[in-house]
Amino acid sequence: MDLSVVVLLSLCGFLRGQETADPISLDDCCKDGKERGQESQDCTGLPLISESTTCRIAQEQCCTAVLEDSVCTKGINMAKDQGSCDAFLTSSTCETKTTKTCCECCLLGRAAQERGLSCDLTLAVWYQCGLVSRACCVDRSPNSDGKPAPEGQPSQDDTLKTDEQCKAAGCSQSCLNGSCSCLEGYKLKADAKTCEDVNECLLGSHHCHGGERCINTLGSYRCQRVISCGTGYELTDSNKCEDIDECETGTHNCAAELECQNTVGSFRCRPRMQCGVGFIQDALGSCIDINECLSVTGPCPAGHMCFNTVGSYTCQRHSVTCGRGYHLNTDGSRCVDIDECAGPDNSCDGHGCINLVGSYRCECRAGFIFNSISRSCEDINECRNYPGRLCAHKCENILGSYKCSCTTGFKLASDGRNCDDLNECESSPCSQECANVYGSYQCYCRRGYQLSDADGITCEDIDECALPTGGHICSYRCHNTPGSFHCSCPASGYTLGPNGRSCQDTDECVTGTHSCSESESCFNIQGGYKCLNFDCPPNYRRSGDTPRVDRADISRCVKSCQPNDISCVLNPILSVSHTAISLPTFREFSKPEEIVFLRSPTPSHLPHADSPEIVYDILEGNVQSAFDIVKRLDHGMIVGVVRQVKPLVGPVSAVLKLAMNYVTNGVVSHRNIINVHIYVSEFWF
Repeated sequence: MDLSVVVLLSLCGFLRGQETADPISLDDCCKDGKERGQESQDCTGLPLISESTTCRIAQEQCCTAVLEDSVCTKGINMAKDQGSCDAFLTSSTCETKTTKTCCECCLLGRAAQERGLSCDLTLAVWYQCGLVSRACCVDRSPNSDGKPAPEGQPSQDDTLKTDEQCKAAGCSQSCLNGSCSCLEGYKLKADAKTCEDVNECLLGSHHCHGGERCINTLGSYRCQRVISCGTGYELTDSNKCEDIDECETGTHNCAAELECQNTVGSFRCRPRMQCGVGFIQDALGSCIDINECLSVTGPCPAGHMCFNTVGSYTCQRHSVTCGRGYHLNTDGSRCVDIDECAGPDNSCDGHGCINLVGSYRCECRAGFIFNSISRSCEDINECRNYPGRLCAHKCENILGSYKCSCTTGFKLASDGRNCDDLNECESSPCSQECANVYGSYQCYCRRGYQLSDADGITCEDIDECALPTGGHICSYRCHNTPGSFHCSCPASGYTLGPNGRSCQDTDECVTGTHSCSESESCFNIQGGYKCLNFDCPPNYRRSGDTPRVDRADISRCVKSCQPNDISCVLNPILSVSHTAISLPTFREFSKPEEIVFLRSPTPSHLPHADSPEIVYDILEGNVQSAFDIVKRLDHGMIVGVVRQVKPLVGPVSAVLKLAMNYVTNGVVSHRNIINVHIYVSEFWF
């Protein structure tokens, strides 16, 4: 018996002592587990037959023992049939591993037998593996009981010595030459004294046929057929039930005049001669004519007579002929009037019906007219018979009447014939404003919206900022809103004008929001301000009069030499001036912009010919060559005009150093330096 079963039975004995109150015995629990194991169910998820924990353990362990016996037997059979276990190398499931282990242990036992070694392995293998190996070894040995063959007749002294050894061995079954041995169907346990049952079903050493299940018993086993076939079937080698053809095997009991016909699971005896249509066959196989005229319903229609013939029958019509509106009575002897008005489905199709002898007449409902030829009520097409007189717009004929309808934009009046204008605006078809017109309506939109070209009813927002003139609506940025828009200015340095579109520069110098110190002058530029502090260079002093010229303030320093300072006296620069100007980034630059005017105090009509000529020049700071200076006459005075001749994209800061040269006979006698501080804003406003 398998070790797992022995341990389980011992466990069952222990558990019986622990739980005796459960009405279900542990034997019943184990039996249920074995049955489910035979059905290859999952032993870890069996439906419990008791709330007892010990019963659950017994179910699972008995189920596992059956499954392990089955998978181990499969491996042993593989080793015996094929001599190889390679078929189990492709899978790693628990069942496959157990099958492979039993297969390989059986191969060890067969190898020991082939080499003439002892069937009791001395290898340190798993105990169960040793059992399987020994069983496969013994199964192939000439002396299959595992007992050593006698080599000669022992002497009397040897016999006495052997008896003493057997007594000392304490064998449970038999002793041979001082060594314990077991009866057939048993094997020695590890203590070499006690015998335990050999599970031939587990080891595969049984001789059960296909379709039979091996059941282990103490010292032996028995074969039980798994599938039981009923009468008329036989069990094949493939363990399937197939029908027995009693007619072919001759096991039927049909008489000589009858023919055997096989059926699934049985057979039938049929007469060899089959009767044709119109005959019936008796038990002896004779064919007897069927009298169809004696049937309850009768094969012939009303007004006909039935005459039986051999194997068939004939029908003959009565000789009485009825005219229109009449039919034969039930026995076919005379003609009677047909009541066309009888029943709900009369000939007048729901209209009034009056039966007449041999005929009928219909009384049609309103909207119908009686057709004397077809003898039915036909619908009157009022729309075709009275065109333009029944309905104001459209007339539609219906069964027994007519119906008026109106064209789009109108609704049927209360009289059901005329049409009134439909005020579509009541159903709010337009997204904003609706104006009803006769037979239709017109959608229009509020200011800031326009009617959609797609459906003519939806008002879509006009994106004023995206219009061709959108770039000129706002000075800085335009923000579209539903139905309108609003303008915004840069975050600092500007405020939105009263018109809501223009951006006005904030004069921080006037509002006092600048951060210039007392020693600095605040100069407002577009979008901000600058703190200026112009100091005079050495040997120069600030002029008392600082006139305001155009948009910029001038800080003027004149030469003031110390006594005996010859280099200062010889320096041709008489004055150094500073001025500042703020310019925008011109959005459209098509011609030069005049930005600074330098007026000379010298009149254009000089009193004598040796008066110096004034020449203007740009010394430094001409960024991107964007500036030039030209000389012109203005009201009798010579004026140097500084112009911007190329566009500059701000923000840009530059110091344009200008020279007003006084030239006499081709030599600069003296000059005045003017530093123009130019601040170009990044905006055009």
